[in-house]
This record gives sequence, structure tokens and C-alpha cells, in this order.
Amino acid sequence: MPDSVAVVIPCYRVKSHILGVLAQIGPEVDLVFVIDDACPEDSGALVQMQCSDPRVKVLHHAVNQGVGAAVMTGYRAAIDAGAQVIVKVDGDGQMDPALIAHFVAPILKGQADYTKGNRFYDLTHISQMPAVRLLGNAVLSFMAKLSTGYWNLFDPTNGYTAIHAKVARRIAFDKVSQRYFFETDMLFRLNIIRAVVVDIPMDASYGSETSSLKISRIVGEFLVKHLRNFGKRVFYNYFLRDMTVASLELLLGLGALTFGVVFGGVHWLHGLATDLPTPLGTIMLAALPTMLGLQMLLAFVSFDVANVPRRPIHVDLPG
Repeated sequence: MPDSVAVVIPCYRVKSHILGVLAQIGPEVDLVFVIDDACPEDSGALVQMQCSDPRVKVLHHAVNQGVGAAVMTGYRAAIDAGAQVIVKVDGDGQMDPALIAHFVAPILKGQADYTKGNRFYDLTHISQMPAVRLLGNAVLSFMAKLSTGYWNLFDPTNGYTAIHAKVARRIAFDKVSQRYFFETDMLFRLNIIRAVVVDIPMDASYGSETSSLKISRIVGEFLVKHLRNFGKRVFYNYFLRDMTVASLELLLGLGALTFGVVFGGVHWLHGLATDLPTPLGTIMLAALPTMLGLQMLLAFVSFDVANVPRRPIHVDLPG
């Protein structure tokens, strides 16, 4: 099926919204996979009984595995069915299915490997977003820029996405985070294979749906996972796959900064303990490496910001 488009919809507690979402999916979509992630409301059974759209297929998880796992199940099914582009839409009605064509177009035109929504593009519509989500997304977006390497993107937890099937095949589905971190984890894994990701402006609708995502519960978990992915990305991109001047800047910068801080700290504590003034030469020996280290680390960050993937990889990947 040339240029075929499949939509993946993970379902968990979306019984009151899922049929409305399915009804809005337009003719540009060839296949729809609804993944019932052991939904306590039996959303999958509802779709099977009341949705007559022949494009819709329902897949079931025997136990709840998380939204990320549900999406990966949908990806596998879409790839097996021969889809070229796979779009992920939530089943809670927050994502307008009319935008599917906008998410797919850059991929089919060869301009992107992966597209994702950005609810912050149009500032006039941000007022409808709950304040806690605004703050949470701002913090998570900055952490995501560091860990994924996509400094040009915002709203990393946005789940409205599309991916070329050739690129999806290069993702180790069993290693992608299965729960709420999966959108950001996908970006990290896309950066490792140098995929081009593009933001798509969109508005979000906040109605009667409820979210089980609690910012207070996931901040610590997300911080640890961001740090882990940042370390992996830097190692893969700047030492394992390639070495550039930025690799040297990072190593020398960390070394100089560590020496300056430790050396200065030790002598500062010694001065406090003995009540003796620290010699000027000792102060300079601590200050110069510290400043040099900071400058090198800033140079590394500047290189990393400019190192965002620019050339779509799916154009050159075998089918």
C-alpha cells in the first residue's frame, strides 16, 4: 500500500470518548489499530460492538502494560500490515483527528522522519491549559532538550505523533519506556539513529477526560531517566560513534572544572580552619581552571545545540 497511513490508539479508561475519536478519523487513513491495554471499562469490547468502520481493528493486552507498551503493540501491527506512516492519537478526545494529514505530510514529502505536536506554538491558546501542566511542561521540556538532543523541539510529552515505518523498524520496541516516559524516550532513541523530528503546531482540548498522570509522582522518576538518557546519548554520539572537537571540550571542561572546584574548595576549608588568608597564587590556581572548564562546557553545549539532525534518514533506508 503506497503512502498508506495507519493510526494507533492506546485505550485505557476512554470509554466515553473513543467512539467519538474514531468517528472523526478521515479517509486519508487506511488502517486504525485500537489497543485495549486491559482497560477496566472494556473500551476495546465497546469498539468491537459499536464501531462498524472496516478500517478499525482491536488488539487486546491481557494485563495493563502502560501507554508506551500499547503504542509499541500498535506499531508492530501497523508495520506488519504494510503501513508507510504510523500516527499515534490518544483515545480521550484531546487530539483532533482532523490534524492527521498535517502530521503525515512532512514525512511523505521527505522533510521529516517523525513529527510531534506542540501545544505551545500559538500563545493565544495556552490559557486553556491548566497551570500545573504549563509549569510541568516547561520543566520537562528543558530536561528533554538535554537528554534527547533535540534542542529545536518543545512540548516533549505531547503524544500526538507520526513516524515513518522504515524509521520505526529501527527502534528497539522492547527497550522503549512502557509508561509515561515513553514519548521522551522515543525522542532519545530517534536522536541515536539521527532521525529528523519536526514540531507540528496544534491546540489541545481539555474537557471532561481525567488524567492519571500526576506531576508530583513522576518528577523524580523523569529526572533519573533524563540523566540516564543524557549520559547514553553523549557517550553514543560523541565517543562511540564519532569523536569531534566537542568530545575534547567535554572531557577537558569536566576535568578542569572538577580540579578547580575541588582544589579551591579544599584550600577554602583549610583557610577557614586555620584562620589564615589564602595566597593569591592558590586562588588563581583554583579560579583559572574553573573558568576555563565552564567555558569549554558551554562550547560543548553550543556544539550540541547545532548538532540537531537535519537530513531525514528514511529516504535512504531500505524498505
